[in-house]
This record gives sequence, C-alpha cells and structure tokens, in this order.
Amino acid sequence: MCGIIGIIGNEPVAPRLLESLRRLEYRGYDSAGIAVHTDAGPDRRRAEGKIRNLEAAIAAHPIDGVVGIGHTRWATHGAPEVRNAHPHTAGKVSLVHNGIIENFAELKTELQAKGQVFTSDTDTEVIAHLLDDALKTLPMKEAFKAVLDRLHGAYALAILIAGETETLLGARRGSPLVVGWGHDEMYLGSDALAVGPFTQRVTYLEEGDWVVLTRHGAEIFNARGLLVNRPVTVVSASAALVEKGSFRHFMEKEVHEQPESCQRTLSAYLDPVACAVRDDIKAGIDFSQIVRIQIIACGTAFYAGSIARYAFEKLAGLPVDVEVASEFRYRTPAITPGTLAVAVSQSGETADTLAALRWCKEQGMHTAAVVNVHSSTMAREADLMWPTHAGPEIGVASTKAFTAQLSALLSLVVCAARQRSRITAHEEAHLVQVLLGAPGLIAEAMAMDAEITRVTYDLSKARDVIYLGRGDMYPLALEGALKLKEISYIHAEGYAAGELKHGPIALIDENTPVVVIAPDDALFEKTASNVQEVAARGGRVIMITNVPEKVPALSGDAGKSLKVITAPSCDAFIAPLVYSVPIQLLAYHTAVHKGTDVDQPRNLAKSVTVE
Repeated sequence: MCGIIGIIGNEPVAPRLLESLRRLEYRGYDSAGIAVHTDAGPDRRRAEGKIRNLEAAIAAHPIDGVVGIGHTRWATHGAPEVRNAHPHTAGKVSLVHNGIIENFAELKTELQAKGQVFTSDTDTEVIAHLLDDALKTLPMKEAFKAVLDRLHGAYALAILIAGETETLLGARRGSPLVVGWGHDEMYLGSDALAVGPFTQRVTYLEEGDWVVLTRHGAEIFNARGLLVNRPVTVVSASAALVEKGSFRHFMEKEVHEQPESCQRTLSAYLDPVACAVRDDIKAGIDFSQIVRIQIIACGTAFYAGSIARYAFEKLAGLPVDVEVASEFRYRTPAITPGTLAVAVSQSGETADTLAALRWCKEQGMHTAAVVNVHSSTMAREADLMWPTHAGPEIGVASTKAFTAQLSALLSLVVCAARQRSRITAHEEAHLVQVLLGAPGLIAEAMAMDAEITRVTYDLSKARDVIYLGRGDMYPLALEGALKLKEISYIHAEGYAAGELKHGPIALIDENTPVVVIAPDDALFEKTASNVQEVAARGGRVIMITNVPEKVPALSGDAGKSLKVITAPSCDAFIAPLVYSVPIQLLAYHTAVHKGTDVDQPRNLAKSVTVE
C-alpha cells in the first residue's frame, strides 16, 4: 500500500524523491506528494492521481532543497483528494505516514480544544499537530518519543521539522520502514526498493523503533527510548527487476516469469539428484509431531492455502484449517495443542495476517511463514521461514507470487507425507519428479495465450461471470474470479461446481458466461454434468481442460457459444499450478480489452499494511 521515501543528502532532492516514488507505484496509490526543506522552511507539493500529476505540479511550481520526504497514498481516512494527500503539515511539522492511527478521533478532539485547526479528513494530520504541540515545551527527541507513546495503531513515519534542516525523523510500529546508508547521505523508505536507486545498504527497523537521521548516520532507539544497534544488510534492488521490458504490463511479464519463479522456489525445497525433499527443509520441521495445521492468509494467498489444504489432507493425512486472517483472531478460535500456524503472504507485511500470526504465537503455537520478502516482519517473527522465490512482483494482482506459494506449499506436502509415513521413498521420488516438471508445463501453458485472447473479446462485454471447479479446482475457481474482479472490474464469483444446483444456477442465463476449470481427473465426469446443467439454461460456457475430446456435446445456442481452451495434460498433484496460467491470462486479456489500468487497478494496493 502507501509508499514512503525520505532523503537527507547533498543534491537537489525533488527529482530523486520522484524517482523513488515511481518505484513505489506498484504498491497501489491514489495521490502523491513531497515536502522539502527550503530556505524559507519546509515546502510541499501534492497531487491527486498518478505521479505524473505531481511531476506537473512541481514543474509548474519548482521546489528546491537537499532534504525531503515523499509519499504515495492509498486512502484509508478521507477521500483521495489533494487536501488529504501527504505530506501533512502543522506548524513546524511536515510528515508522511503509512498505517492507521486508531485513537485519532480522541486526539483530534483534544487538539481542537487547544485551538489546532485541521485541514484534512485524515488520521495522519493528528500526528503532525500532536508533534507540533509537543515541540512547544520539549526538545525534539523527547517530543517525538512522547508523541509516539500516545499513538495507538500502526504507523511508519518520515518527518521534517522547521529549523532542523539537518535532521530527518522516522518511526515504525506495525508498518515496515528501512534506513538506507549512503555516502554523506541517509535515507528512509517503506521498503528496500524505495531506497534502491541510492543504496543497497539498509537497516530494517524493528517493531517500535524510532530513528533520528543526519547526513552522516543514524541514531536508532527502541520503543522504550533506549539507543540500540540494528544490523546493516546489503540487499539487491536492481532496477532491472522492475522494468516491463517488451511486455505491455508488469502483470503480463510476471505471468510469463512463472516457469522461472516456480523453478527457483521448487529448487529451494527439492533435491533433483536425490529426488527427495531437501534435508534442510526436513530438518526444520517434523510433521509427524504436528496434529493440525492452521493456515492464515488474505486474498490470493488464502486461495493458495485453500488449495494446499486438499493436498495436505489427501497425501499427508494432516487436518488443515484455512482461515481469512482478518476474521481469524476476532472469533476466539479453539486452539488444538500441537497445531502449526502457517501464515502465507507475498510481502510478509500484510497487517491482518501479521496480527493473526502474532496472536498464534501468544497462544503458544508453533509458527511458520511462507513469504516472498525474506527480510519481512513475518519472516523475522515466525519460528520458521519458508521462502518463496518469485522475485519482486510489481503488478497489484498477484500471479507469480501465487504460483510460488503453491510451489512451496506442495513441496511441504511431500515433506509432511513422507515424515508421517503416508508415502514411501519411491512415492516421494515420484512426487518430487512431478513437481520438478511443473515449470516446463507452466511454460507450455503459455502457448494458450492467443487462444485465450480470442475468447476474452466476448468475455470483456459481460457484466457477470461465474467460475466453477471441483476438488482443488474449486479454490482455483475462486482465485480466477478474484483476478477478473481485480483488474477488469467485472463482477465474478467462484463456486464449487457441485453447489451450482443449490442456488447459483438461478444466475445462469444467456448473458452470463460460465468458466469451468476441468482437468481430466477423477471428478471430470461430474464437472461435465454440471456443464450440461449450465447449457440447459442457455449459459455460455468457457471450458478449460486438457481433454477437449471429452467435453460433452451441447445442443442449441449453448453448443454454438461453447468455447474450449486446451490446457497441457499433467499429474493431478500439480494441476493447480498448471491451470493457474489460463485463469490469469483470461483475466489479463479481458482487462486489456476493457482498457483498465491492469497493473494498478482502482482502490487496490499491493501490500495491505492496515487492518
């Protein structure tokens, strides 16, 4: 979600802030702004919409200085208007903020009683007024610490103070923030990518940390106000990783990167020589001692966990619950001793999932995190970190992160099945070989692109679309519907195909396309009968299958409108990986035909770091 950059340097800062903000566009945003220390004090420029609007505002009214902060905002409090865009100012203070201040209303009432005048609808402005008020009676560091102690909720902050032209303040609680180390320059960023154009040496602030930057270094304090040392890490933030190359959109590029990203992830878990799960993975966990797995995740990661549930229970005989993280900890779940809590997240910073993970730890549960950002908060706080290796994913709609999560989870299924003596060494070797063959089949599935493009011309004109699947194709149907909603803005719903007759069939008519995901497995014939039910109501069927010759003959208009997309044949164990490609391409080309903003769909953010 929102992105932060702060620079205290030696060169004109506005162009550099803009450069970093462009890197942060992938996080999703609806406005942007910068503030810069000038000879007359902090000055700011803000704009609604894309960063190009901010660039135009700065071109019309240039802003000069070598110390500044920048922000891309995804609205939580207040509409996406210029007056609600960051930075926010109050007296001496200019600041940017990621997160949500839960007690802002009571703080605002208190400050208004003192005569403070608010100009936005945001919770963020409260912090600026609170700090400005504290600075009237306290030195800068003491004032900052006093303000942080009063804030309830989540924040990552970067702050300028008039008169303190050689200082930049930062703090984090619940939202990530990194310090970047340069040569006579220092930086703050919401992630390593933000400071990537300037340095690869970063320090990840820990929960509750706050920092005082000068151009020569950083003083880092913990939540109690004690000076602490945090390690400097060298990270890779190559600009080449965030370029579209010859592709029209990042999403398209990332779909086509999946053979490689899945291969990288599988290679971290599987030994191709021994045809077994790697020893270091086995050494990290003993699934024979696990009574139950509790998967917690949001959005696409939730569907990856839901697919893994089928495999864990079928192959490993291990009970699995999968729950939306935003609901999990608020319903007082019953905890079974011996449960392993597994958080699944691309960013490792998803607020709901992180909060659920922490709740599980508080209950004494063993915890693991399946994450793509290996230095993320979840990766650091979980007992086990199971990495995915998708690389940076810029498109807001997750593609390669999803299949990387599936690759990791299915590899862990094999590990669990072997450790629980549910499969033999020979069966483990077979499943490992099947998984290692998945990247090639995913690449083969890319050949469906032209066929899918033709199908989506009509699909893009629909108002509603239904997705159907059975077994582990059911959560994939849910993921397909989510992808279509996210980037094409077409209303779509996924259903278990067998549930069609229990209500959803009422939605079927000649104007409602039905996408059926039907690999040639033990449930194919049942899925085919559901297709007949759709056809009998005049529904327009798009069937994705590897056995087009088995697709039932449909009569009348249903037969004329039937479209069959031929997928590669594969083992049922990896079918969710292979069939992810057509559902992603279906959503992508539909959105392209509609002309929507594929990489930055409205109202969405890449990493949701607020509840």
